[in-house]
Amino acid sequence: MQVEVVATRPHDPKAFTEGFEVAGETLLEGTGMVGTSWVSATDLGTGAEQRRADLPAPMFGEGITSTGAGIWQVTWKDHVAIERDPVTLAERRRVGYDGEGWGLCTQRTGDQRLIVMSNGTRRLTFRDPATFAPVRTVDLVGYGDVPINELECAEDGTIYANLWQTDTILRIDPDTGTALAVIDAGALRRALPSQAGIDVLNGIAQLPGTDRFLLTGKYWPTTFEVRFVP
Repeated sequence: MQVEVVATRPHDPKAFTEGFEVAGETLLEGTGMVGTSWVSATDLGTGAEQRRADLPAPMFGEGITSTGAGIWQVTWKDHVAIERDPVTLAERRRVGYDGEGWGLCTQRTGDQRLIVMSNGTRRLTFRDPATFAPVRTVDLVGYGDVPINELECAEDGTIYANLWQTDTILRIDPDTGTALAVIDAGALRRALPSQAGIDVLNGIAQLPGTDRFLLTGKYWPTTFEVRFVP
């Protein structure tokens, strides 16, 4: 599959994007790098930033996700997940975990919710949204130990995952780890200006109630609204 660009939006070129998610009418973004890691909330319609919470150095921010009751943010090698207030973004508490933190999303099945986390391997860990404790794991099938990065839990129950340092997005069955579709998003990189500093694709957010997604990357000046088409 490939991407069909529907529209474009400006994106902060100083944002080293690690997490990207739409919650209602708000676009949440988590960024990385020591000293420039933050979580921001912007108005989905206007792009105006509403709130921002900085992550203190030396922590390196990674994926973020909203569970409705709170926003979770993981860190790369600090072994700490931070739960934040969904309105103010203020820190509520910290929870430890083993290994590295990469991507996050929240899977919704009826009234049940589970956080899905990647750790830089082919493994996805499903976690309790209240305690952040691991519940189960599933490994991506057929791709070796490829590093899965940013995640998006889609409304159809599947998980979209960016493969680190590539322009490839996989649509994954959360029960079996099977890749249901392979999406080539290389056209987006080719549409960006040729300038130093633009890094890898690393932002996936479904627009609620639609078949469209917002895609961006680390230090990208543009967010692309796309459909995934044959």
